[in-house]
Amino acid sequence: MFQRNNSSSDNWWARAWRFTKRLVLILVIAQFIYIFLLKWVYPPITVTQFGDMVSGWFHHYGFHRDYVSADEVSPNMRLAVIASEDQLFPEHGGFDWKNIERAMEYNKKHPGRVHGASTISQQTAKNVFLWQGRNFIRKGFEIYFTKMIEWTWGKKRILNTYLNVIQMGQGIYGTEAAAQQYFHKPAKSLSRSEAALIAACLPNPVRFRPDAPSAYVLSRQRYILGQMSNLEGDPEIDALVHQAPPPPDTKASKSGSKTAPAKK
Repeated sequence: MFQRNNSSSDNWWARAWRFTKRLVLILVIAQFIYIFLLKWVYPPITVTQFGDMVSGWFHHYGFHRDYVSADEVSPNMRLAVIASEDQLFPEHGGFDWKNIERAMEYNKKHPGRVHGASTISQQTAKNVFLWQGRNFIRKGFEIYFTKMIEWTWGKKRILNTYLNVIQMGQGIYGTEAAAQQYFHKPAKSLSRSEAALIAACLPNPVRFRPDAPSAYVLSRQRYILGQMSNLEGDPEIDALVHQAPPPPDTKASKSGSKTAPAKK
């Protein structure tokens, strides 16, 4: 009887192990398929959006999201987020290592404050595939998904997805919803000033509002507008902003230099 119990226990563990291996294989294949599908379609829902949607039902602030194509977003908005969030976006492979090193040094010196260094690619990976938070497990997944979208989507798709899924207010996701809620106009009609105001609020879109800007937001807006002017004329950035093919030999034709903006 003891032997039969051991045998049944061994069989149970063998079946559980086979099931686990199959499940892991299915999940690996499924995530590859999902990543490739999102090269052409926007995610039906994200973890962050779902959590905010549920919270909005209970707290009565609603949920606003309207995915739009690239030609329905003002070039001003694309330029504003590059100027604000990631000026090296056209050049890096998903990570701005120098800015990450600066952020790590800052966080060591100021334990009570967190200085971020996420690129647009990282923010897109986090908001599309993952949950909010700063633990090492999520960061590990973020690195993986960042490299995957860099390899499979390309910069234009990453930027357009970012502008559709990023939180831009309490219960507000994407540029179209933000433009309608704050300025009562479509995203393709946003002016430079309005785009810079929305971008200025991205470090904390629940606390800051473009339609009621604080002194801090207005100061960030002025900085972003200045950086937008500085970045115009860069061939790689112009190609992303205006969604045109990059001109040949862009490295040789670039003038001036770009710096990664400090993240608050």
